[in-house]
Amino acid sequence: MRVLVTGGAGYIGSVVADELLQAGHPVVVFDNLSRGHRQAVPKNAELVVGDLADRAALDQLFRSDSRGFDAVMHFAALIEAGESMKTPEKFFRNNTANALTLLEAMLAAGVKRFVFSSTAALFGNPERTPIEEDDSVHPTNAYGESKLLVERMLSWFHQIHGLRYASLRYFNAAGASRPDRGEAHQPETHLIPRILEVALGRAEHVNIFGTDYPTSDGTCIRDYIHVSDLASAHKLALDALEDEPRNSLIYNLGSGQGFSVRQVVEVAREVTSHPIPVIESPRRAGDPAVLVASSEKIRRELGWQPKFPDLKTIVESAWQWHRTHPDGYPR
Repeated sequence: MRVLVTGGAGYIGSVVADELLQAGHPVVVFDNLSRGHRQAVPKNAELVVGDLADRAALDQLFRSDSRGFDAVMHFAALIEAGESMKTPEKFFRNNTANALTLLEAMLAAGVKRFVFSSTAALFGNPERTPIEEDDSVHPTNAYGESKLLVERMLSWFHQIHGLRYASLRYFNAAGASRPDRGEAHQPETHLIPRILEVALGRAEHVNIFGTDYPTSDGTCIRDYIHVSDLASAHKLALDALEDEPRNSLIYNLGSGQGFSVRQVVEVAREVTSHPIPVIESPRRAGDPAVLVASSEKIRRELGWQPKFPDLKTIVESAWQWHRTHPDGYPR
């Protein structure tokens, strides 16, 4: 299939684009490079620089591709939950309104397969763990709400326009897919890269936001999933959309095992042999105490099997990337 990957210059999008290319799917990346990196785009992928808010640019893209796209994979989104509680309007504009513009353009072009990078943040403070796909959704931050609105749009577009879609809900993507493809955000707010910045001597300490949560050690618990395992799940979902009976797929992606912030710090200390000082800070608005996802459904239905399920392997791969790319991708 010929696939359009929006946000394909970003962390997860670039790894998925690489996975698709290795499987023989031609890939076009569409990215405005505001948070992505030109150097992250796989060499065999075509890069088109543009913005999802620009409907005319999207229409031109769909028209100009002589072979036509068979599917769209959508990763272009703002992802920082804390930031979403300061400027929610940015998230609803970028994540929700721009997704609608993209959906309108692809439907106008007759493209009916869509794989959506969603989030376990939809569930807010979950009623149980591990979270299953049919559990109640109550986002506690604007980021999660902006993604939930897209999922609701997809359901209606499926019912009314026959859109085949897959929505993959995951929380903490981490690790590096290979020594030359890893996580590089500016500024960096994700826990594992921030910890590794301390180990590299680029920061004096790492902040722990909230130590009074109802967890074993008072810090938030999250489910970490290797970015390569995410990529394989996206490819399986795309392949599954070829089956007529399976034209709407919703899956959680996770290891089913949660780790507290303090536990992640301890693993990083072991991997890096660095003391990694911490400073305890107040909670951030909108952070649920525990988010751990069950992935039994996608394992059962699509045969997904993560190759890197343990936290130490994830941190080791991230450490290898950050040691060799302390400044991220070259500019």
